[in-house]
Amino acid sequence: MFKKILIANRGEIAVRIIRACREMGIPTVAVFSEVDRASLHVRKADEAYHIGPAAAAESYLNFAKILGAAKVSGADAIHPGYGFLSENANFAKVCEASEITFIGPKPEVIEMMGEKDRARREIKVAGLATIPGSDGVVEGEEHLATEAQRIGYPLILKAAAGGGGRGMRVVRSNEELLSAYQTARSEAQQAFGTPDVYMEKFLEHPRHIEFQVLGDQHGKVIHLGERECTIQRRHQKLLEESPSPAMDAKRRKELGAKVVKAMEKIGYTNAGTIEFLMDEDGSIYFIEMNTRIQVEHPVTEFVTGVDLVKAQIRIAAGERLQEAAGEVSFTGHSIECRINAEDPETFVPSAGRITTFQAPGGTGVRVDSAAYSDAVIPPYYDSMVAKLIVKGRDRGEAISRMKRALEMFVIEGIKTSIPLHRRIVAHPDFATGNMDTQFIEKLVRTNGK
Repeated sequence: MFKKILIANRGEIAVRIIRACREMGIPTVAVFSEVDRASLHVRKADEAYHIGPAAAAESYLNFAKILGAAKVSGADAIHPGYGFLSENANFAKVCEASEITFIGPKPEVIEMMGEKDRARREIKVAGLATIPGSDGVVEGEEHLATEAQRIGYPLILKAAAGGGGRGMRVVRSNEELLSAYQTARSEAQQAFGTPDVYMEKFLEHPRHIEFQVLGDQHGKVIHLGERECTIQRRHQKLLEESPSPAMDAKRRKELGAKVVKAMEKIGYTNAGTIEFLMDEDGSIYFIEMNTRIQVEHPVTEFVTGVDLVKAQIRIAAGERLQEAAGEVSFTGHSIECRINAEDPETFVPSAGRITTFQAPGGTGVRVDSAAYSDAVIPPYYDSMVAKLIVKGRDRGEAISRMKRALEMFVIEGIKTSIPLHRRIVAHPDFATGNMDTQFIEKLVRTNGK
């Protein structure tokens, strides 16, 4: 097992990893930017190192500073969390060259799955269906027109090197095609350093289904069921649940087996998520793979009893899946709500200082957060303040429990000298299980009004 783990991240995921390490008896090292000096992850780690100014490019994305902190502290492994360097194949390679274990997949697999068009080809060969689309990157206006005619409208252009809605444009007619292509390329260049985009048939009202997988270094892969993440805003997930109400046991077993076979074929190790879209006719298509721990991993932990972060660490240390994950059994239903610091009208991220933070508790309630009273939400990073996760015996109980927990969640704060509202609103449809975007847009938020 590792002697010491450096966490190359911040916020709630850094605190989450520290907790897992503490339970395993592994000392932890935090890194922090100038604006994160008073952050909870810095306080909770055994050691902490300042790595630069607020800008992520000069701190949390800086290879040299993070590896320097690892070397100085004596850390022999690095956990990247999610975001930042978690899916950076070059960083994983540099860790290997520095004889520091990267707690994640092999660099070549990160690279393969990070190139979205290549990932689609590899997954198709491995036996999973993909959405009809271009065969690789769209190369120029002539290729663009030809592929659009072949695929048909509506279609969607996507950045080949990334996700999260950046470099993504829906096109519904030939008149929109060229300008959308140019915009998508420009956004992709700014966000990911390459303008490459590919094209897919656009599914109008799909469900977003994803399978959690774990693979060890001995060729064994398992899946831990599926999560549904259909409720999104601007291509960003807001609410996740497991299992999906759209999946039955037979389909879960069949698709899960295909997912495991595909992951074994590509030699996948550690934690990862295979993401699918389910069309209105029930067809399921692969869209991408995330080669890291997901924000929504707690719902899977609740329904399986597997600590995914501990499993990641044990797998990276060479343990077999049976020891790393233990026996897996599926029970109950879990839901997660992301609590963001946003303006309630525009949903623009709103930085400020938290004056009151009172998290709910009780049976089947979990809050993952790095927030506390007097903590500052800086404008430089993701605006998520907390994740509220609940578990019930079934979906109905989970919904009731989430409603109760949201009603008891209190967050207040200020932006400069202007008081921040406290918005704790439970949408009536939530009680009946019809969770829609109107409900999500009324969750607990810290905002600048």
